[in-house]
Amino acid sequence: MAIEAWFMDESKEDQRLPHRRNPNEPVSLEHLAELGVLYWHLNPKDYENDEELKKIREARGYNYMDLLDLCPEKVDNYEEKLRNFYTEHIHADEEIRYCLEGSGYFDVRDKDDRWIRIWIKGGDLIILPAGIYHRFTLDTSNYVKLMRLFLGEPVWTAYNRPQEDHPARKEYIKSLTEKVGVPLAAH
Repeated sequence: MAIEAWFMDESKEDQRLPHRRNPNEPVSLEHLAELGVLYWHLNPKDYENDEELKKIREARGYNYMDLLDLCPEKVDNYEEKLRNFYTEHIHADEEIRYCLEGSGYFDVRDKDDRWIRIWIKGGDLIILPAGIYHRFTLDTSNYVKLMRLFLGEPVWTAYNRPQEDHPARKEYIKSLTEKVGVPLAAH
């Protein structure tokens, strides 16, 4: 089952709502791939023995992993943390998240600076490229269990917008304008 993504409406309602335009404007996996966003659907019930996950980790060099439960009962200052995650930012490295349980939204900016909402659910592994403007929020379920993957030691530094002069942002924009090739095949 493929991931769902769509262009967001401009509503200021609760960030945990779907924010679909009317009529809905779906976004394809191909469009996400053009932005450098990669996707796989894996088996979250057997992530410890998943050969496909192992291949992805080896191919991309992800040697660090941890698990994160996000819900009001398990996170101190939950509402504040959620607001922080929802602040538009970039990272100097890829952001790799594998949803094991629950659901939430990653919002990314497209080439025209429009928000695309990506709904992740159990089994969805998503990779956001370094330098892409994005944010995260839970949906109305208020629960997600994520595997976070990193190259080397984990780095969680977020650089809030604007960051046009940040090296990762410059490299990302360059990759969009040059389009020398398609990222590693995902499905």
